[in-house]
Amino acid sequence: MWAQNVDPLSNLWLSALVAALPLLVFLLCLVVLKLKGIVAAAIAVVVEIVVAVLVFGMPIPAIGGSALLGVLTAVWPIAYIIVMAVWLYRLAVASGRFDVIRASISGISTDQRIQVLLISFAFGAFLEGAAGFGVPIAICAALLVQLGFRPVKAAMLSLVANVAAGAYGAIGIPVIVGAQVAGVDVMQLSQTMVLLLQPLTLLVPFLLVAILDGWRGIRETWPAVLLVSVVFSGVQASVLWFLGPELADLGAGLAAMVALFVFGRVWQPRRIFREGGNEAPAVASHSVREVVVAWSPFYILTAFILVWSVPWFKQLFAADGALAAAVVKVPIPGLTGAVSTPAGDAVAVTWDFTPLNATGTAILLAVVVSYLTTPQLTASDLWRQLSTTVRELWQALVLIAAILVLADIANYSGGSATIGSALAAAGPVFPLLAPIIGWIGVFLTGWVVNNNTLFGPLQVATAQRIGVQPDLLVAANTAGGTTAKVVSPQSIAIAAGAVGLSGREGEILRASIGYSLGMLAFMCGWSFALSTVFLG
Repeated sequence: MWAQNVDPLSNLWLSALVAALPLLVFLLCLVVLKLKGIVAAAIAVVVEIVVAVLVFGMPIPAIGGSALLGVLTAVWPIAYIIVMAVWLYRLAVASGRFDVIRASISGISTDQRIQVLLISFAFGAFLEGAAGFGVPIAICAALLVQLGFRPVKAAMLSLVANVAAGAYGAIGIPVIVGAQVAGVDVMQLSQTMVLLLQPLTLLVPFLLVAILDGWRGIRETWPAVLLVSVVFSGVQASVLWFLGPELADLGAGLAAMVALFVFGRVWQPRRIFREGGNEAPAVASHSVREVVVAWSPFYILTAFILVWSVPWFKQLFAADGALAAAVVKVPIPGLTGAVSTPAGDAVAVTWDFTPLNATGTAILLAVVVSYLTTPQLTASDLWRQLSTTVRELWQALVLIAAILVLADIANYSGGSATIGSALAAAGPVFPLLAPIIGWIGVFLTGWVVNNNTLFGPLQVATAQRIGVQPDLLVAANTAGGTTAKVVSPQSIAIAAGAVGLSGREGEILRASIGYSLGMLAFMCGWSFALSTVFLG
């Protein structure tokens, strides 16, 4: 059995630098050399394999197993979720219902600064709480394009807006899993998240408006921006503090949407902002019934996702549940029983095939119900939109697969642990660096829940060594990870596919990376400041 070595060069910082080389190469290819995402990822994967074999001594069968796991995970559940979500959106467009949705949003305000708050921030948070895993980014970015936003700007705004909700996606799973793997109380972690992340959440609506229209935009729309910021953050913080993470995004997103709708009835900015100075389109009038019917695919989606997320439904598929046989666990050759951690624990890796309880299946059922309740759609429309969705997204899905291959090789070679261990060696200043580990974790894996699984125990062990409360560093790991969702290759690939920019992911990354790093710097400073209070 091959054992991982977190310090193969007998110098932890040098080993960490070499372990980070594939990530640096990927960023260089995208940002500086401006290569296509697939090409950049392919080069980074080759570099990762070379590092894993020559530096970490990873056996070829283990590399093959890691690559297989990455591809399987990309197909199921990630590609399944993305294709189903975009298919649902495209059916809404094909049926003509999206014209009514667009009119209902424009009826609240034709100002794009208000629209981005309503869609990417409020509605996006609602979808994040219900589904997560890229669904809000795909749907909200596509919605913005339909409302007249430029594709790169629509993608970037939806990515930045997701920072306010990403820590509590899919009914609070990232925080729940973070608490479980780190051995901290979930309510205590939720309350610490309020203290750590809420200041940034309050700022995100202002940042979105500033991205669109600078300081002038904030001056002209501050009543609406302030209202959304206070309502969203207030509801989210209250739910986290008193109830836990499960409903933090759903409640906050819904409250912010309602607040904007009501406020839009009595206040509008004096100057209507449209990108490029374009004229606002004429707003068609629709009855309340027409608007409710038009939005129904998203109500149906939310209902199915909520059922799939409640504990009693999940329990059906647990090891002792009535439908446990519907979960197929496939051991990964080359990893399971063939690799051990530095502590000597054997790695047991399986790929779970979950045809019934997958989030994508909930979205598929929403597609079916929406189709059956939409007389404007024919069977040929249904399959034509699915074919178009797959054709437009294939590059994004291949990119996601390549990045997951890179991430899994890095994880199982010990490279990811090497990077985290090097940062953890910083001692008393570690709280300053803790969010960076979370940022790296999400950049590698694409999801905050995976990041907490990977680095949550490391954060707790370090907290115990330096005398800081563990829940603060787990919260910092989570918060840092949310800022990485803005630029994680998986998120960017999803956004690019949704707005028709597959193959041009580098443009979105260059537009977004400054905001991601700026928010990460804020989290690092605030985490360090709180660490002087959160002593163990």
